[in-house]
Amino acid sequence: MTVGTGATIFGCAGPQLLPEERAFYRDADPFGFILFARNVEDPDQLRRLTGDLREAVGRDAPILVDQEGGRVQRLRAPQWREWAPPLDTVDRAGSLEAAERIMRARATVIAGELTAVGIDADCIPTLDVARPVTHPFLRNRCYGRDPGGVARIGRAVADGLIAGGVLPVMKHMPGHGLSHLDTHHDLPRVDAPLSDLRAIDFAPFRALSDLPMAMTAHLVFAALDADRPATQSPDVIRMIREEIGFEGLLMSDDLNMQALAGTLAERAARTVAAGVDIALHCKGAMDEMVAVAGAAGAMGPAARARAEAAVAARRAATADVRAALADLAHG
Repeated sequence: MTVGTGATIFGCAGPQLLPEERAFYRDADPFGFILFARNVEDPDQLRRLTGDLREAVGRDAPILVDQEGGRVQRLRAPQWREWAPPLDTVDRAGSLEAAERIMRARATVIAGELTAVGIDADCIPTLDVARPVTHPFLRNRCYGRDPGGVARIGRAVADGLIAGGVLPVMKHMPGHGLSHLDTHHDLPRVDAPLSDLRAIDFAPFRALSDLPMAMTAHLVFAALDADRPATQSPDVIRMIREEIGFEGLLMSDDLNMQALAGTLAERAARTVAAGVDIALHCKGAMDEMVAVAGAAGAMGPAARARAEAAVAARRAATADVRAALADLAHG
């Protein structure tokens, strides 16, 4: 399976691919692309954009999006369905079994909407366990307040996406629930003992460690590395690989988030040096993308093997979207 050589995923500036972007992507050869609301107008436009992105690199590159539901939803009404925040949906379900069924059906319908416009990876399930201190930017994006329930609903979401032909990207590894700050603006520090982290925050990721792709968290776990955020910590990445047991493709959260210090090039270099396979840059600013591509460099043999395995995990849709919609209608 052909994959890009660059250890990067990039966004683009707007709803149409620009000539300079096309030339840059051809040379940088990123693993894939990620889309945001600024890239979305209507289904026909979006199909053209996803086709143009893949044409620019000459292959069927993965195209990602954050389509969680609630506040974090890049494809919106009136062209696409609006979804309630995940935690609200789970709480209204009334039981864990009902929540699993509803969230699986919801993921199946989301997958159908995404594949119709050429998007084949969604940055869910969100496996962070909601805690009393969880910052509002994350709290209602979570699937629950206990690790067992989060893992079960996360598995249902992943299964719904896969059945719909979309790769799941679990996040934010190894767990963002104890973040009391918004990592778009600040770097949180988690001082919980390792025993608590293992029992609660790391547990859903361990349960879903077989998934093909995951995204890191930009927060400091003092019990593992008192100085560096997880995204840039060799100690945390080693724990993800060896203790959580995740063998898939590991990508960073967005390098533009201000939880990370330094220039974009420094952020990318530290991320890849820590053992993260892919540096994610979402903003679509050309000068920044050039810097990130140069600093991240090419994937090494291990990262490339994981990238090939992730791409090979893509499957044609087998789910019945109409049945999933009927399931949602019955609650």
